[in-house]
Amino acid sequence: MSRFRQIRIKYFSQQFISHISIIIVAFLVLSVLFAHYVGNLVYEEKADELISYGKAIISDIEQNPIATDKIITQYSNTLRSRKISFSMFDQEANLYTVGRSGPAIELKPDEWKKITNGKTIIVQSDYKRFDHGVTFVVLPYIDSRDRFVGGILLTSPISGSSAMIRQVNQFLIYTILIALGVSFLLSWLLSKIHVNRIKRLREATSLVSAGDYHVHVPSSNFDEIGELANDFNHMVKKLNHSMEEIDALENRRRQFMADVSHEMRTPLTTISGVIEGLKNDMIPEEDKERGINLVSQEAKRLMRLVNENLDYEKIRSNQIQLFREDIQLLELLEIIQEQLSVQAEEKNVDIKVEADEEVMVNADYDRLVQILINITKNSIQFTSNGTIWLRGRKNPKGTIIEVEDTGVGIDPSEVENIWRRFYKADISRTSNPYGAFGLGLSIVKQLVLLHNGEIDVQSEKGKGTKFTITFKQ
Repeated sequence: MSRFRQIRIKYFSQQFISHISIIIVAFLVLSVLFAHYVGNLVYEEKADELISYGKAIISDIEQNPIATDKIITQYSNTLRSRKISFSMFDQEANLYTVGRSGPAIELKPDEWKKITNGKTIIVQSDYKRFDHGVTFVVLPYIDSRDRFVGGILLTSPISGSSAMIRQVNQFLIYTILIALGVSFLLSWLLSKIHVNRIKRLREATSLVSAGDYHVHVPSSNFDEIGELANDFNHMVKKLNHSMEEIDALENRRRQFMADVSHEMRTPLTTISGVIEGLKNDMIPEEDKERGINLVSQEAKRLMRLVNENLDYEKIRSNQIQLFREDIQLLELLEIIQEQLSVQAEEKNVDIKVEADEEVMVNADYDRLVQILINITKNSIQFTSNGTIWLRGRKNPKGTIIEVEDTGVGIDPSEVENIWRRFYKADISRTSNPYGAFGLGLSIVKQLVLLHNGEIDVQSEKGKGTKFTITFKQ
């Protein structure tokens, strides 16, 4: 036993936690970026305001230098109401206001170099050079001869900007909390929906494992879970079809075993009885030859059953080799007619051949004979007092062979089943030993496919059946 128990986290919890975690991280990143952007925006707007006032003061002084003191006084009164103060300084960095000089401005060497080169200095927040935190700008004063003669310093306390930023951040926090609440509910709902869909699949899988192959789950092409449901339904449908085939095969196997047992019991009983009679001299001398012939016929009957099964397995596993040649179809059909004439007369069936002498077919002679014998015997078996036509003709697709009878026909629902192994369309009519085990037509289908041909059957109950074989060119 492991020292540590494996921690299990439900899929719902995984979905919910992952959704909320992603949302929280996204909000935190966006909040930091937004707060930084708003802070920079507020300070930039304040700096732009100070620069615009500084430029206005310098412009007014340049236009009317005689009234410099008056201009400075007017601007001092105006800007004081906006909590903005300014001072002028000369080229030596000495401050002066209206008729009053002051100490030199504390500018760093690189800042002073920028000013003397005619560049504006902007500091968004400063707490060291002034009594309180301020935003300040320094504008150079360049005379008409492009000489640096001083500049102007404008300052504004950052308390107002900070208050505005705090308000924005506070509003942002409220927005985040509301958004998180809504996201919490949506994440819970979406996770619940996904988990319920997976639960349905799990419950359906449990039913299938218990042997219920008629399960169906709601499916869609909306997402992967819907596609999984589609695949599940398709799988269950195939399983159900396979189980039906297995049941049908099992039923056919049982029927086959019953038929084979019945068919083998009769000849074996006959053979055993005749042999015992010969052994114990219980059969008269004049009847011995008849008994030996009976044993021979019954032995051949057993061999046919064994050979049909062996042929079917060899054909299915591609263990036979075809020796194809050009065969005159008319001659072949007449041979089939002659070979089966005795069986046809017993059922009062007339076999007719319709084919031109020039019609040829490229096939394995022995296997083609086997195909036609099986089909024709099947037609004789289910035809009484009727006619069977053996036809051959050419068309653009290749050589066409038709075997048509006026027998009892096949029910439309059974047409596709006649090719199945061990299947018999009419179980009560199995007195004919040829094809009696439901293997004849199965062998026919496999042999035709082995020739790369096609076989089709058309039938109507009570009116007859027509088999059409196409050997492609």
